[in-house]
Amino acid sequence: MKKTCLWSVLFALLSVALVSSVSADVRMPRMFSNNCVLQRGVPVNVFGFADAGEKVTVEFNGQKIETTACEAGKWLVKLAPMETKCEGSVMTITGKNTITVENVVVGEVWVCSGQSNMEYALGGWGRVDATEEELTGDNSFIRFLRDAYVTNPKPQEDLAGGAWIECKDGQQKPCTAVGFYFAKRLHDELGCPIGLIHCNWGGSKVEEWMPAEGMAMLSEETAAHAREFVTHVKADNRKYTGCMFNGKLSPWTKYTIKGAIWYQGCSNGGQGQVYFEKMQAMIQSWRAIWGYEFPFYWVQLANYQAPNDDPNTMGGFVPVRAAQTKCLTIPKTGQAVTIDIGEANDIHPINKFTVGNRLAVCALANDYGKDVIYASPLFKSMKVEGNKAILTFDNGGTNLVVGKQNVRKFSIDNESALKCFAVAGADGKYYWAEAKITSANTIEVSAPEVATPVNVRYAYQQNPEGANLYNVAGLPASPFSTEPLK
Repeated sequence: MKKTCLWSVLFALLSVALVSSVSADVRMPRMFSNNCVLQRGVPVNVFGFADAGEKVTVEFNGQKIETTACEAGKWLVKLAPMETKCEGSVMTITGKNTITVENVVVGEVWVCSGQSNMEYALGGWGRVDATEEELTGDNSFIRFLRDAYVTNPKPQEDLAGGAWIECKDGQQKPCTAVGFYFAKRLHDELGCPIGLIHCNWGGSKVEEWMPAEGMAMLSEETAAHAREFVTHVKADNRKYTGCMFNGKLSPWTKYTIKGAIWYQGCSNGGQGQVYFEKMQAMIQSWRAIWGYEFPFYWVQLANYQAPNDDPNTMGGFVPVRAAQTKCLTIPKTGQAVTIDIGEANDIHPINKFTVGNRLAVCALANDYGKDVIYASPLFKSMKVEGNKAILTFDNGGTNLVVGKQNVRKFSIDNESALKCFAVAGADGKYYWAEAKITSANTIEVSAPEVATPVNVRYAYQQNPEGANLYNVAGLPASPFSTEPLK
């Protein structure tokens, strides 16, 4: 009996010693794995966990910074701004133990979030028109971290899984295809490493990426709509707002990033003004949590489902697209219009190359000072002259043209007629209209059935087949209606 008690005491003491030893170790969140990318040009957060009061030292790229873990067992240091570093080197974190993070580079870091069209991988389970070189070649200047699929009722401080991967030797196949092409264009122009935070979930709703701070920004009516709408998700662990932000994105909010790209909206089909309000609150709350106003660029929903010959028939994607365009009123944002590259029978367009490049030009022009056309033509104003509506466009800084997009190649086709314009009179009924470009930024629209135009629509259908208004840079005009968004 005494012998048994003695062994019990010894075992207990050993257990306490082991627990103390483990708890004393400095620990890094999973995003500080080998191959990670740090943001260049600004102070960079490096953070982790340790015993309260434990001294921690971080060494990287000629810098050595010391700090002390707080009472909650957390610590954070800021590395001074660094220039581009393409050759990987070691980061060392020392406390009561030592951690080394290898092959760390310095470049540009972007969050890639949204639903399945952002989730779709370069190779493997998705339908993506990728070349063999893109799938298996050495694109190691692009690195990505694809995290685990977890939700949580509370914001988390570490990822549930994942590690940084270099895009080479076929390891790039799980990388977000939109993000890959976005990163490749950035690298071609900037010559620096690009890090992609692969944080997305197929079928997700904007409400699931909305932190509590964003919900607090909504009106009572819109917040109630958000809470009710998200409960329609069947999975029990997703029946609350913010579940994906908490589980997947919250751990990244201390990590220093350049900006975010976003491809979502299908799961919020049918929503117009309320979708705009949700997006505005989500973007503003993300920025508030990160602590700075980073750029945010999204993909407007592509054309989808069978075309309809009735100009009065819209579809659930139409108000979402209009809301996405209205989001351009939010500072430091941009939109990649994709009304010309969708597919009638697949909600996941195969052409992710064009999507990534249209997002990239937003960043290149607005964030990196490159002289590239980045904005699609947008409706600006209308005046009526007799039976004609004269439309003026903010045309992205270049002339309006009739065009055609064939996979990765754009061509001007001014011999063809403009399509997908419709006009309505006082009775509100729309008729297909004749439209012609009359100057660099104006179009004349008329229909024989309408004596006095009151409203005009362009590409305002679920799948406006043949929509062909572009600027000369090959960026398609955004669908629009002269009627207010509802």
